[in-house]
Amino acid sequence: MTAAVLSIGTELTRGELVNTNATWLSEELTQLGFEVVEHATVDDDLERIVTLIRRFSETHQVIVVTGGLGPTSDDLTTTAAAQAAGVGLVRDESVVEGIRRKFEAFGRVMPESNAKQGDFPAGADVLPNPVGTAPGFAIGLGQARLFFVPGVPREMKHIFVESIRPAIAGLAERRTHQIHIRTFGMTESGVAQALKGLEEAHPGLTLGFRAHFPEIEVKVHVRSQSAAEAEREAQAIAEKVRNLLGHAVFGGRDDSFAAVVGKALRDKGKMLAVAESCTGGRVGEMLTRVPGSSEYLLLDAVVYSNGAKEKVLGVSPDMLRAHGAVSSETAAAMAEGVLRVAGADIAVSITGIAGPGGGTDDKPVGTVWFGLAQRGEPTITRHRKLPWGRDRVQTLSAYVALELVRRATLGRNLDLGER
Repeated sequence: MTAAVLSIGTELTRGELVNTNATWLSEELTQLGFEVVEHATVDDDLERIVTLIRRFSETHQVIVVTGGLGPTSDDLTTTAAAQAAGVGLVRDESVVEGIRRKFEAFGRVMPESNAKQGDFPAGADVLPNPVGTAPGFAIGLGQARLFFVPGVPREMKHIFVESIRPAIAGLAERRTHQIHIRTFGMTESGVAQALKGLEEAHPGLTLGFRAHFPEIEVKVHVRSQSAAEAEREAQAIAEKVRNLLGHAVFGGRDDSFAAVVGKALRDKGKMLAVAESCTGGRVGEMLTRVPGSSEYLLLDAVVYSNGAKEKVLGVSPDMLRAHGAVSSETAAAMAEGVLRVAGADIAVSITGIAGPGGGTDDKPVGTVWFGLAQRGEPTITRHRKLPWGRDRVQTLSAYVALELVRRATLGRNLDLGER
């Protein structure tokens, strides 16, 4: 069965917002066994929305439509759906009352404009939205089943998981299985080269690659005679992919890099301390985005100035004058200092020149030094010259620091020059 995603909103067509909803929905629909063959994005124009709804319903079996369910005059999706289906709008007073109560719970009075969020095409099935004001709805049109959800990602995902997924899970004859493998440390072309020949060796296999800086995700998509057979083949091929990519592999679809590092620390009973200069707290932000990070993160010291390095971490001013803040010696002293101050088991430091200014012939923009100190082990330092500009230098530096922590915690080779 084929599926399509229709995204509505002038803010999308003008490029004011990135359309992450379509990507997420396509992944979910693919996992359920649908062939997602079309995406479309349309502005807040009633006639164009109606035209696309009708065209999609003639071609696809399942259509998910996001956006345009709000209370303002440019939220036209519900009206367009009714026109496309040739029916009128019917107000559900119980929905309006539910919206009113949500406003009252926050000590506010519901604006009358929100009442339109209780209007639905006649005969539509309402899809509850407990995490927002606008419910979704579903209608049948020709051979298609159409599901309309808010454009707010959190609300869209909740309605899909709770209402849409159960409704469509049995519709597609599922003969595919897809596995996501997330990597760090290799380029997209390097990953593709390492996996060259796999598709030819395995009929029914399609490899997909997605670059999300600084990660590369590999999608192992297998089509076979049944869902069970596809899953078996996909698991076997995924294991080959992991072996071919080696240390670059860190997790699966739902694993963040910081969460994987945190799990390694927790599993080994290690406590971490971080000292950051040019990254300005990015490592700590990545780690603390993960619930439960207090179980393994003791301290993230953002020591941007030389004075802070001296006073907070005890870095020697004589050493700073002799070698500079961006040096192997300073990176080592920062790691040892934050290890001592926090009483941690392992510590990592970052000091560098993120740019756009501040570089020299000896130390150009993108020069970054990393230090790794462990209780009872010699301190090591690593050096990188990173391209691409300030934000990417900071992001990649944070990843490199966490990769050092991951490898040290797991007892792996600390030579970052390897794959």
